[in-house]
Order: sequence, then C-alpha cells, then structure tokens
Amino acid sequence: MHLARRVAQLTPSATLSITAQAKAMSAAGIPICHLGAGEPDFPTPAHIRRAAIQALDQGKTRYGPTGGIPQLRQAIAAKLQQDNRLAYTAAEVMVSNGGKQTLYNLMMVVLDPGDEVIIPAPYWVSYPDMVRLADGIPIVVPTTQATGFKITPAQLQAALSPRTKLVVINSPNNPTGAVYTREELVGLAAVLADHSCWIVCDEIYEKLLYDDLAYINLAHVNPDLQSRLIISNGFAKAYSMTGWRIGYLAAPEAIIEAAISLQSHSTSNICTFAQYGALQALTDPLSLESIAEMHAAFQQRRALLMQALDSVDRITYFRPGGAFYLWVNIEQTGLDSLCFCERLLKDFYVAVIPGVAFGCEGWIRLSYAASQETILRGVEALEKCVQSFVLV
Repeated sequence: MHLARRVAQLTPSATLSITAQAKAMSAAGIPICHLGAGEPDFPTPAHIRRAAIQALDQGKTRYGPTGGIPQLRQAIAAKLQQDNRLAYTAAEVMVSNGGKQTLYNLMMVVLDPGDEVIIPAPYWVSYPDMVRLADGIPIVVPTTQATGFKITPAQLQAALSPRTKLVVINSPNNPTGAVYTREELVGLAAVLADHSCWIVCDEIYEKLLYDDLAYINLAHVNPDLQSRLIISNGFAKAYSMTGWRIGYLAAPEAIIEAAISLQSHSTSNICTFAQYGALQALTDPLSLESIAEMHAAFQQRRALLMQALDSVDRITYFRPGGAFYLWVNIEQTGLDSLCFCERLLKDFYVAVIPGVAFGCEGWIRLSYAASQETILRGVEALEKCVQSFVLV
C-alpha cells in the first residue's frame, strides 16, 4: 500500500530533529534555553479569559456556524475598517482554526493544478507546502539583506507569468521581521496593477511594529487592488492567544463562501466559547492596554538581544522592523544552519530555528518572545558555540 502522492510532495521539516531533541533533553531534566518559540510568552489577558469562561458558564458549547459566530465576523469587519482602513463586510469575513487554516483554505479554493504562487523568501515555513497540497506550484523568489529581505518590483515583474494565480506578501515578515514601506508598496502595486492575480497579505504581526514604522497595506497605495486583496490574520500574536486557534480571512465574498464550504467538510465550526474570547479581544478597550504592554516588552527585548549580539564575533544580524524575531547571519562560522542549530542545542543547550526551514541558508532565527534572562543566557551560550568553531 502506498500513501497519497500529495504526502510525498511535502517538504520534511528542517526543524523536526531540533524540536524532537529539545523536547527529549527537557524531559531528561536538561535546562534548555528556548529561543525558537513563535508565540508570546505572556498569558492571554484576563478580560479575554473571563469572556470565554462566561461563555462556558452560559452554555455556549455547542456547534456554531461554520464561518464563525455572526458577532465575531461583524467585529472583525469593523476592526478592519477602523484599524486597517480596509472595507470588508461581515459576509466577506470568515473565522478559522488559526491563521494557518485561513491560508490553507485559501490555497485550496483558489488554486487549480499548475497555478503558480509567488512567495518571497525567506518565507513562513508552511507557504510552499500549502501550495503543493493544492496542486499549485510555489515560485520562490529569493531576497537578500541588500533589499531588506523584501521582494522588489523588478523581481516581482520577472516572476509573474500567465499562470500566476496568487502573490503572497507577509509584512511584518516571519522570520526576518522585515516591514514594507509605503514607497516599496507603491512599486509593487504598480506591477500588480497590470496583472489579474489575487494578492494575499499575511498580517498576523501587524500590531508589532518598531522604529516608528506604521501599518500600511497595498490597498492604501492603490485602492483598485482592493477587489483582488485577501487578508489573513488572527489573534495569536497580538493577544497572546496561540492555543485558542482563532484566525480570520477577509476576501471577496465568492472566496469566503467557497472557503466556508471547504471548512464545513474539514473542521466544521471553530471552538464556540473561544470565539467569545476573541470577540472580547476586539471590543474591550482593555485590549489596547494589554497590546501596549506586550509591545513595550518586545521592544525592550529586541534592543537587549541586538545589543548582546553586537559583541559576538562572526555573527551579524538584520535589524527587524516588526514581529518578535531576529534574523542572524552565521555564514562566517562555516556551518550550514541545520548543523549550527544541532551543535548549539546538543553542546550548549540553546534551541533556535535554522534558516533552511524558511528557504534561506546561512541564517538562523532567534525569538525574543522570551524573558530577558533567557535572552542573555542564550546569547552567552551562542557566543561560546561560535568560539568553539574557531578552536576546532
């Protein structure tokens, strides 16, 4: 018996061995310094937790609408209008089991076999595999530090073809923290205006911007793109609700209806009482305070991590404009990213993510969604690791 062809297309996770080793070492009592986490280390704010508890007490535990409870869909549409200056109705919004499912749903309902999807690299690890699962073809466009790890208009123009169905824009970016400026989006919008493809903006880190950077979207620089614009977002990062699994997709109604139909045959509805927590997150003014507190902490940790790495020889980094990651260059060590991360974990008890997982060799991703003590301990071990390469 053979497994389905689509499974064979999946790329083996470059982080699987690192993750498995870190868990095994932690279970054995070894104090691992975790700098690989893609989630805030803060508890979900109390007012959000209380709303979910109240929903439980009120018996909101039954099946709900596949696309999300109406109140939450309406609140998301209002949020997009108020915070993002993007016009979507509640009928153009659906709720899914995390931001990841919104993107999976999207790929499945818009891609036909052979359709191409342009993905700038470094990219979030799941983009290419989602495309392949939908029988699409990921067109990976490498970016460099010289362009701020952002795709240029010239690169986009060269990558576009009659088969291009979708372009992925992730800003702030995971893993680099790169953020597109208005001027850069103007250039991309000019190219996209002459092509009929869909555009998905993955904006899960929109609330985590630094250095006086402001939120900006392609539709702001060219409103004509709104009709082809799709927004993927969720509650995991801004509200520290990773385990709640609440994400949302905003798109033209035809896409939303198709995605809801697909979801009805996969996961059906989203956890009912969790949606009331998400509703509270969007409508309670206390959320502004909790977001500001987390943002301030991440900003301090970001500065601390960069300052600490400044003293480490043969290591450089890209200054992030958003998210909570630092993209670190290790090329001068002579090791590829997976070997480096395995060595760092095995001998120095620090877990980080190799750049090869994000489609970019010679780099590693460090997360500063960790305590200041953990950050300093991790950098100290990282420095010892790099020094050990000089001695061998």
